[in-house]
Amino acid sequence: MTDPHFLPADLPVPVDDGACAHLPGVRLPALALPGTDGRLHDLSARPGRTVLYLYPKTAQPGTAMPADWDVIPGARGCTPQSCAFRDHHAELQAAGARVFGLSVQATAYQQEAAERLHLPFPLLSDAGLQFIRALRLPTFEVEGETLVRRLTLIVWDGTAEHVVYPVFPPDQNAAQVLAWLRANP
Repeated sequence: MTDPHFLPADLPVPVDDGACAHLPGVRLPALALPGTDGRLHDLSARPGRTVLYLYPKTAQPGTAMPADWDVIPGARGCTPQSCAFRDHHAELQAAGARVFGLSVQATAYQQEAAERLHLPFPLLSDAGLQFIRALRLPTFEVEGETLVRRLTLIVWDGTAEHVVYPVFPPDQNAAQVLAWLRANP
């Protein structure tokens, strides 16, 4: 098993297939999603700026990831992406943004990752895919599981104002978002 904290040099680069072109200007759905902070979060009702990074699934220590995980473009890198948002969290807050992560994993699974990675922001669960389907976000299937493709939404007052898709490399996503926030105060 490979260390999920590090990205292999030969990761396949995901291609922009246009699956997120419809998102700028779209209002987020009014859905209360459970967070690892024990609260329900309706991002459509959040005032100001929100950064929502969506990721397929985090690795759990001692548990194997799906077969061929490293050859699926955009699949590998959830832990480095989350750690980068953790490491840039204070700067993102200073730029006026509140950060959330989101995957289809159950909150209990996400809680382990949030604690292990010392994340200062909540991870949200869309285990029923309601949020993902309402926004028509890109997904992929692996071993019978539907996972969201990696993307990041920058939201203002509940409406998507910018999207980063595809995200690559995932460990640079937080720095890319921070640069965008600083250029678009």
